[in-house]
Amino acid sequence: MIIFLETLGCSRNQVDSEIMLGKLVEAGHTITRDPSLAQVIIVNTCGFISTASDEAVDVILELAKFKETGVCEKLIATGCLAQRYKDDENLVVTLPEVDAFLGTAACEQIVEAVENSDTQPLILFPDPNKRPFQDLSVQRELITDFYSYIKVSEGCNRKCTYCIIPKLRGIQRSRPKDDISREAKDLVSRDVKEIILTAENTTDYGRDFKGQTGFEHVLISLADTLAKDHAWIRFLYTHPNSLTEPIIQTVKNYKNICSYYDVPIQHASSNILKKMGRPYTHEDLYALFKTIRKIDPEAALRTTIIVGFPGESEEDFNIAMKFIEDIGFDHLGVFIYSDSDDLKSHLLKDHVPYEIAEQRHDMIMAAQAKISKKVNEKLLGKTFEVLVEENPEPGVFLGRTMFQAPEVDGVTFIYANGLEIGTFVNVRITQGFEYDIAGEIA
Repeated sequence: MIIFLETLGCSRNQVDSEIMLGKLVEAGHTITRDPSLAQVIIVNTCGFISTASDEAVDVILELAKFKETGVCEKLIATGCLAQRYKDDENLVVTLPEVDAFLGTAACEQIVEAVENSDTQPLILFPDPNKRPFQDLSVQRELITDFYSYIKVSEGCNRKCTYCIIPKLRGIQRSRPKDDISREAKDLVSRDVKEIILTAENTTDYGRDFKGQTGFEHVLISLADTLAKDHAWIRFLYTHPNSLTEPIIQTVKNYKNICSYYDVPIQHASSNILKKMGRPYTHEDLYALFKTIRKIDPEAALRTTIIVGFPGESEEDFNIAMKFIEDIGFDHLGVFIYSDSDDLKSHLLKDHVPYEIAEQRHDMIMAAQAKISKKVNEKLLGKTFEVLVEENPEPGVFLGRTMFQAPEVDGVTFIYANGLEIGTFVNVRITQGFEYDIAGEIA
């Protein structure tokens, strides 16, 4: 069969998509990037927030048109949207265009779903808590060039009131660190230049093990394994409670680990953090970022916050704004609180009107634009190693430094000719913009 797969949502979803594609290729199927040529279309959905769920439904309906205009014989919905609404009796009725629904733990059954000849919709929702780790004997079919994500664990044991991930992905299960290093070595042998570790909370790694093997041991193992390879190591989605000094010191000690800290704080008001179920305070956050900057002064800092959370007062918002200005994050993302009746936070009092939440979102983004521009202007005249990724027009290349993660941060414009895509070059920065930087070959 000729198969097209659309991936929505986060990096964990992308890994799941690559696992499914790998299994399908292993089974003899062919992958296409053109849905009009596909006999089977798969949508790996996100259902984390309402806008993501809406997008997933829209994409499913749009791709379903290829049943009429293309050669599509089967449409499969996988991932978080399906898992979130698996108990909804109207799921099949609401989306009659879909021939199979697979939950978050059904990646291993994708071949069965594709090859199933039953005319009735196939429903596969294995228990996420019992999902096995990926079979390393079957290579993933990579979606991105030059960088690749590796999941260090599955699931989450946190109890954030705004989040449904534990219900969708199950409890935390950490992978053996040797498997992580083995997978990384294989990916680098396939010309991957950057390994990006991901999970619901990467720094919670090992808390489900006896003896609590910390995340720093994963970093050390990986950095040593790739010591002779010219490849970067990056990690995302840390948790403020488990981002420890040994982890920060390990990053500082290894040149092949990016000094880049993605720390989604979600808010900075102790009052709102308590309502969110986040087990730290305003003061804890100041102490954490002070520690990072003390140990690793050149580190890049990224965070995300939620505005408009139930009960967020003007004072709470101002605390968050001041915190952002005090820390001066290199990169920052803002989400407007997304409500749903299956969240604990739905039951909280004093929901913030959307219009006010939207205003707060815009205020923070405007403040961050000024901060980011100031941060980038301080880079003028400095030289950084850049991974070259695109050549959109003659004389201009696009790449990233160690302090720019793919998809979520800005890029580095390189004014040059004759560069090879997928290689590293040294670039002297000559311009700093709100989110991007630009320079010339040093």
